[in-house]
Amino acid sequence: MVSTGSAARFAERTARHRRILRDRTLLVSGTLVVLVALAWLLLVSPVLALRSDAIEVAVEGPGTTVDVNAVRAVVAARAGTPLPRLDTVALRRAVLEVPGVRSVAIARVWPHGIDLRVVARDPVAAVPAEGGGLVLLDQDGIQVGRADKAPAGLPVVSVPLDGDPRAMTAVLVVLQQLPADLAAQVAGVAATNRDAVTLTLRDGVVVEWGSAEQSALKAKVLATLRAAPSSAGVKVYDVSAPTLPITRS
Repeated sequence: MVSTGSAARFAERTARHRRILRDRTLLVSGTLVVLVALAWLLLVSPVLALRSDAIEVAVEGPGTTVDVNAVRAVVAARAGTPLPRLDTVALRRAVLEVPGVRSVAIARVWPHGIDLRVVARDPVAAVPAEGGGLVLLDQDGIQVGRADKAPAGLPVVSVPLDGDPRAMTAVLVVLQQLPADLAAQVAGVAATNRDAVTLTLRDGVVVEWGSAEQSALKAKVLATLRAAPSSAGVKVYDVSAPTLPITRS
């Protein structure tokens, strides 16, 4: 027979276990409620949703090559999406599709905004287009715009857009490697192939540059030759072999 004391102790242990189980159940239930509420707050509710009036777009480089409104429209299409759910990888891909955009950095600005820093493609050359006008190319050969005439300071390249791609690449590489003072003097560039790039300066002087190799040395040799007293009347400088330059009047 179970004593009265033993029965009381058993009942007390049973009650204690029930209280512990109840407390644990309440704790787990409360935690789940909090987590669900937090998930709803962050991922579903409009509390942290992107607002179209909180989109900031800054363009570095020549802003004329990037339509800021086009960039803003790409982002605004995602307005209403909670910032924690915003897919910045997909957004970056979409912004890169906007003409003239070279790269973009994206940062969330809590609670409702987004900040975009866009780097524009800088046109380095103008190429005559079929039907008239000029196509503007960046250093990678990407078309970043069109113009009726070459913008100030931009050389005109007489290599067809559908011509030898290696010749065009050589021209763009040479232009990229030129020191700023020489680049500012270039009015036109021609190339029959990648090893025969020719520069025409704004004063009418022709520079036979050759390939894109040793461009730094070629620029120094050209500067030295042009600074020499004997340069008067020289119309052509051949620095394609920079250690054996040739001048012609």
